[in-house]
Amino acid sequence: MPCFDRRQLLAGLAGAPLASLAGGSALAATPLAVPPLPLRQRRLANGLQVISLRAGGVGTVAINVWYRVGGKDDPEGRSGFAHLFEHLMFKGSAHMLPEQFDRLTEDVGGENNAFTAEDVTAYHAVVPSHHLERILWAEADRLASLRLDEANFRSERAVVQEEFRQRVLAEPYGRLFNAIPAAAYQRHPYRRPVIGSIEDLDAATLDDVRRFHATYYRPDNAVLIVTGDFDPAQLDAWVDRYFAPIARPATPVPRVDVAEPAWRSSRRQAVTGPSVPLPAVVAIWQGPKAGHPDVAALSVTQALLSSGESSRLNQSLVYRQRIAQAAAFQADPHTDAGAIFAYAIAAGRSTPQQLLPPLLAELRRLAQGPIPAEELDKVKTQMLTASLGARQSAQGLAEAIGWAVIHRNDPEAINRELAELQAVTAADVQRVLRQYVLGRPSTVLHYTQGRSARPRTPTRQESR
Repeated sequence: MPCFDRRQLLAGLAGAPLASLAGGSALAATPLAVPPLPLRQRRLANGLQVISLRAGGVGTVAINVWYRVGGKDDPEGRSGFAHLFEHLMFKGSAHMLPEQFDRLTEDVGGENNAFTAEDVTAYHAVVPSHHLERILWAEADRLASLRLDEANFRSERAVVQEEFRQRVLAEPYGRLFNAIPAAAYQRHPYRRPVIGSIEDLDAATLDDVRRFHATYYRPDNAVLIVTGDFDPAQLDAWVDRYFAPIARPATPVPRVDVAEPAWRSSRRQAVTGPSVPLPAVVAIWQGPKAGHPDVAALSVTQALLSSGESSRLNQSLVYRQRIAQAAAFQADPHTDAGAIFAYAIAAGRSTPQQLLPPLLAELRRLAQGPIPAEELDKVKTQMLTASLGARQSAQGLAEAIGWAVIHRNDPEAINRELAELQAVTAADVQRVLRQYVLGRPSTVLHYTQGRSARPRTPTRQESR
């Protein structure tokens, strides 16, 4: 939906009874009609995809560039390259000094950031609307002429390696969650964690980095998304001025074409860490890819099981049985394939072997027992409210458009997502649990203290 002002929002909700907003059963009977986003789309001769939406901000504009390159595209033996470029893109270009992009955004009251995922590396800036042109110029400049030298490479490689130390090695459960991708995929490059590894980054050279940039940082592999308060005709003129001259390479962009095989049997793996306060268990199943129709039902299933204090896993394992300090269920779909996992972190003297049966029992209870209408409507209303709230800002709209492009290869999918969410029924929730989880082959990880490490006094830990 567009970013509504107060009058538009009230008008859109006028046909929905109050109970639908408070979690009552009226939501299922009277779905909220959400007007479609009026997206403007064009593609330049060099292949750059441009999507714009004049909504979501008064006096501000969000400029996003999403590159179709993520952790799955890291070269073999060079995991972490996509993540590395998330940092290198801020180290200067032909006409910008290192960190000058920060000055163009933060010094005018705006902000910028970036992230790397399995399928994408995305950059965004939110600035006052009259600074739109200079951000478009800056994005085009660092796309066309990023400064890649030995000093920048070494400094940013050290930053990425330090992130690995902090997020994986220093966190009590960092090694466990870092082990999930390799357990969730047998062949697909999704099995390599996006954050990379210290060893692979140490083995990289500046020539490796330059080849990676030339391969993936090109206009025909990028999506420019502009949302907020801007003049469409002026935007088109600036895009033509700054992006159109960038040449399109003659060689095609390489794409991952590895198909993840169906699992035929279950596996169990031991994972250890030097400082594990309390044991944990993770159960992993194969799931659908991001564009599959079952993703909406799995998202609702995830909310029922692990969204908030009243969620089923929290109420059962943490509060009633008191065998876990944290428990969750997560559907994790990506563009090429997906995974589903559930985990529990022990409380007291519980072992991984003792945690798994009650964890699975709660999934069976949801799949086989009645789901009260009030419970289903509450989580769907929370999810709908969160989505509508995110789309009230220019950046929130841009992110929703970006994921529709990356995960479903269709920007217009954003205009179907909320209807798909509202259409999920209790029968859908139970069907996807039976189809993807119950009785299906799984990989189970047992996470315990390593033998060579000195045990620490158990303390209560928060879930990731």
